[in-house]
Amino acid sequence: MKKILLSVFAMMLAVTSLAQEKKMLTPMDASYNNRSVYPARKNFNWYADTDKYLFVEGDELKMQAPAEKSSQTLLTLNQINIIAENCGIESFSRIPNITWLDTNKGYFYKWTKEGTLSFNTLELKEKKITLITNIPNEAENHTIEPNTLRIAYTIGNDLYIADGENHIRVTENPEHVIAGQSVHRNEFAINGGIFWSPDGSKLAYYLMDESMVTDYPLVDITKRTAEAAPIKYPMAGMTSHIVKLHVYDIAAGTDVTMQTGEPEDHYLTAITWNNDNEKVYIGILNRGQDSLSFNEYNALNGEFNKVIFHDEDEQYVEPQGPAHFLPGSTTEFIWLAQRDGYYHLWLHNTNTLKAKQIEKGDYVVTAFEGFDGKGNAYYTSTEESPLQRHFYKVNIKNGKKTKITSQHGTHNVVPSKSGKFFLDYYSSTDVASAVDIQDDKGREFERLYTADDPLKDYNIGTIELGELKSEDGQTLYTRLIKPYNFDPNKKYPVIIYVYGGPHAQMITDSWTAGAGVYLHYLSQEGFIVFTLDNRGSADRGEAFEQVIHRQCGQAEMRDQMVGVEYLKSLPFVDAERIGTDGWSYGGFMSTSLKINYPESIKVSTAGGPVIDWSYYEIMYGERYMDTPQENPDGYELTSLKNKTDKLQGKLLMIHCTTDPVVVWQHSLSFVENCIHNNIQLDYFVYPGHDHNVYGPDRAHLVTKITEYFKANL
Repeated sequence: MKKILLSVFAMMLAVTSLAQEKKMLTPMDASYNNRSVYPARKNFNWYADTDKYLFVEGDELKMQAPAEKSSQTLLTLNQINIIAENCGIESFSRIPNITWLDTNKGYFYKWTKEGTLSFNTLELKEKKITLITNIPNEAENHTIEPNTLRIAYTIGNDLYIADGENHIRVTENPEHVIAGQSVHRNEFAINGGIFWSPDGSKLAYYLMDESMVTDYPLVDITKRTAEAAPIKYPMAGMTSHIVKLHVYDIAAGTDVTMQTGEPEDHYLTAITWNNDNEKVYIGILNRGQDSLSFNEYNALNGEFNKVIFHDEDEQYVEPQGPAHFLPGSTTEFIWLAQRDGYYHLWLHNTNTLKAKQIEKGDYVVTAFEGFDGKGNAYYTSTEESPLQRHFYKVNIKNGKKTKITSQHGTHNVVPSKSGKFFLDYYSSTDVASAVDIQDDKGREFERLYTADDPLKDYNIGTIELGELKSEDGQTLYTRLIKPYNFDPNKKYPVIIYVYGGPHAQMITDSWTAGAGVYLHYLSQEGFIVFTLDNRGSADRGEAFEQVIHRQCGQAEMRDQMVGVEYLKSLPFVDAERIGTDGWSYGGFMSTSLKINYPESIKVSTAGGPVIDWSYYEIMYGERYMDTPQENPDGYELTSLKNKTDKLQGKLLMIHCTTDPVVVWQHSLSFVENCIHNNIQLDYFVYPGHDHNVYGPDRAHLVTKITEYFKANL
């Protein structure tokens, strides 16, 4: 075991006064219900297209340039309330969150006393607030077009456009036909269903028909007589929904459908407008998810123009977002693709159909971050370390890179319009939360804000980060949390907190190394808490992530057992008292480890667990497992419901009764088979909760899991 970082928490959390006692975390603290145990944040924003930044201090909105030693007051709460009174607008209790269009004009939302969401503009010189429109209370998915200040929104299954006081109803859909909302269960980097053209004259939107998808029964028990509340849930290998992309021309009042062809159960993603406002691009991903065509369509009539590029992969292709046209260009765009084993930036041309890789290396570009207008692109990557996220700019033509962020950790950076300065929000294992200004040479210009460690007054143990090796030589990062009163001469029980699935990384160079307060609470209660990011987890490249294909849980378990063997080698670990805890994919992993390695895992808790992948939804499930028809052996190998006869020892399984992600049927099928095999199982449900337990009830969940380990581990 190679130790790569030893937490400084022990020193940071040393007693500040001999007379002062540290506080103990509570279940409520460990359930996201006490904001004071999380780092305080302070927001800074660039002032329109300037190199000046804005921040709120008390009742004042302040403005300051990086080179200046003092700030100026741009607006006070009293001033905006005087403007509001003069314009017949209700007063403000605090300065609103204003998006600045220029240095004089910005827009903001405001809830009225009647409960209506109003959309307004503020003009500083004119000292004027103008009501643009009131948005109906039931409206959702508000999407602003900044040039025209039009707002698209949805009510129920239909799409509307607010053009000032004129509200246009774009669709009148029957039941199970849905416009303007996220589709394909938010897979393929889809997080919305409304796409404005660059000039705001047209609106592209998803139209999803899920009438052919099987109804899945959920039950609402809040009524005196429980009522059915079915959802459309396409399980792996079954009939999927059909999605089209429409374009609505506001001036003409016309609506056209892009002719995306057949078979219709393909996936439409990466929706991108050309800067000419006349062409729209769609990533057409086949249902098997191993073939992606990025196609150009005529937005005026819906006709297919041409294929810009085509990507294939033996396992799966997974688009990570839209294309990004270079400023002022109608032919060149940036695309994020995993063509050489890692996600990197590629420059494409819609005329020549040629592509060029902009940067390369054995690291993952986790996000494209924009342009500077001077021939450079911004991105965030794992180049420094898989545990860190740093911000770079790269010359699009020659590939010359500049690292902007300097401190180790996890960075989220916002460039100024000029590209001379960057607001750098970051945390690390020794910084709870901070905001720096960096310059375009990668130098820290000044520190704007540092948050206190909110856990400094609590009994928090030490954290150790380390490395292990998988069977194929891949580096596996680990995190070990020791109790605050750790005695090296004692032997401690261990809880392995596991997730292990795609699109998640549990261990990062960030505050508490990515460990939530819940894990510190478990440690406080006398457990060593251990986590390992196995193969299949996020942002490590194709070979690391795709090893799980068609056999979810298998490589992951072998990696977790590397961690178990390491734990057994530690002199302060009680090798006879090792348990596992996880939710969702983590629930699947926790149950799998308990069943397959009963000699090593004494006690497990599993929340919302996937039990049989044939019960899981199409988009995610078929990407990693193919269909049950294509991969019957893989589905049999990974299924847990028919392996209950192997269950030994104590397992607490937990499920929420209205879970729309991992439906209740998963754990119920496991319970049923336990009964058939005369196997005893501890089981608990949370009525009316969805895929996890949040709100005040979460403290009950934390207590339930903790007490179970105390009683049995």
